[in-house]
Amino acid sequence: MAENDIDLVIKNAMVVTADAEHRVIDNGGVAVAGGRLTAVAPTAELATLETQAARVVDGSGMLLMPGLINTHCHAGDCIFRGLVEDLPLEPWLQTVWKAEGTILNVETSRLGTVLGFAEMLLAGVTTVMEMFWYPHETVSAAREVGLRVSTGGIFFDGPGMNDQTEDQRMADAEGFFEAYAGDDDVFPATMPHGAYTVGPETLVRAKRIADAHNGLYHTHAAETRAEQADVQARYGRSVIRHLDHLGLLDERTVLAHCVHVDEEEIAILARTGAVVSHNPVSNLKLGSGIAPIVDMLDTGVTVTLGTDGAISGNDLDPWLTLRLAALLDKGASHRADAVSREQALHMVTRDGARALGADDRIGSLEPGKYADMILIDIDRPHAVPMFDPLTHLIYSTAKSDVRHVFLAGEHVVRDGELTRIDVAETLAAVRALAPKVAASIA
Repeated sequence: MAENDIDLVIKNAMVVTADAEHRVIDNGGVAVAGGRLTAVAPTAELATLETQAARVVDGSGMLLMPGLINTHCHAGDCIFRGLVEDLPLEPWLQTVWKAEGTILNVETSRLGTVLGFAEMLLAGVTTVMEMFWYPHETVSAAREVGLRVSTGGIFFDGPGMNDQTEDQRMADAEGFFEAYAGDDDVFPATMPHGAYTVGPETLVRAKRIADAHNGLYHTHAAETRAEQADVQARYGRSVIRHLDHLGLLDERTVLAHCVHVDEEEIAILARTGAVVSHNPVSNLKLGSGIAPIVDMLDTGVTVTLGTDGAISGNDLDPWLTLRLAALLDKGASHRADAVSREQALHMVTRDGARALGADDRIGSLEPGKYADMILIDIDRPHAVPMFDPLTHLIYSTAKSDVRHVFLAGEHVVRDGELTRIDVAETLAAVRALAPKVAASIA
């Protein structure tokens, strides 16, 4: 290998690879060339590569791991953070939609999305599945801040917040796939809101578009008892059975929530390969319930993690989401071993990548994959002693521990600061908008 072919070497870190064998290197690091990992090894084995590297980062006192993957979010709703409180989902949504209808346009949606993406990147999220109204603006915001994103055409009965007809939605969804075909930082999808807000024919048409482009299909499903009752009354089937009857469930389908599902519905998810995005924070805060993820895991369902939007969970903290995912079903099932630390870690890394059809490129630290990774400060009182790094990540790590974030080897967060944007400008713009947002539901 010629001199300077190596772009970056990180050394002297504790490395959690999140690979299939759950490999941990006590004193190790990585080498990066062309945005991809060329070596994941003990520090001593990186010495030759270090002499060739354009940049060397000393990871002493830090833990190196893959960037986190958030499989369900509405980052654009960050401008409504804390606006609607203490309501269950259905009346909560009516108030939220009133605010969105008054405030949202291309500019304000992009503003909220930049704010949410900045928050997530600082917390160590490097890939997000984002459902919001203006997907091209979503991609633009992700590129401005420094994340990979899965997004695409939104489907909603009626004009929605972007005032479109169904035919316009279909055309825009097709155009989105064509615009980003082959882009390594975008995982295109179609995103109907849910079975209670989108009719069967539209659900099927959206899935056909996704399938035609080998894309993803993302929707809310079985979040509340009221939703289940509504869909059952309209179509004579529960939500998961309805989606299965329409032929919408396969390994490219990501279902957000799945709180209220029975044993047969869990078996349907396992049979079809549909992925569940577990969102414990919003499920708890809206009083929706606790998803039976232990039963899903035991049945072979792929479970991933989502923060949902800051309007329903008040922040976009992947570490709180991870901890709750590991803890809630232990208590609910009275089984201390219900969710293993390996399972929990994979929900937010390897399995998140699998949900996006990208586990060959992201989700673990392995040669050939993109150098999407984070360095976490473990030289802190709550990190000492550390008998097991996976246990620390799941039960002790906070978003404030994230020191550095790399996207394809680019240093997009350095010492807790974003490198691509001046977030102060975004904060000022959101503060200036806040009085109008408050007035929207007055």
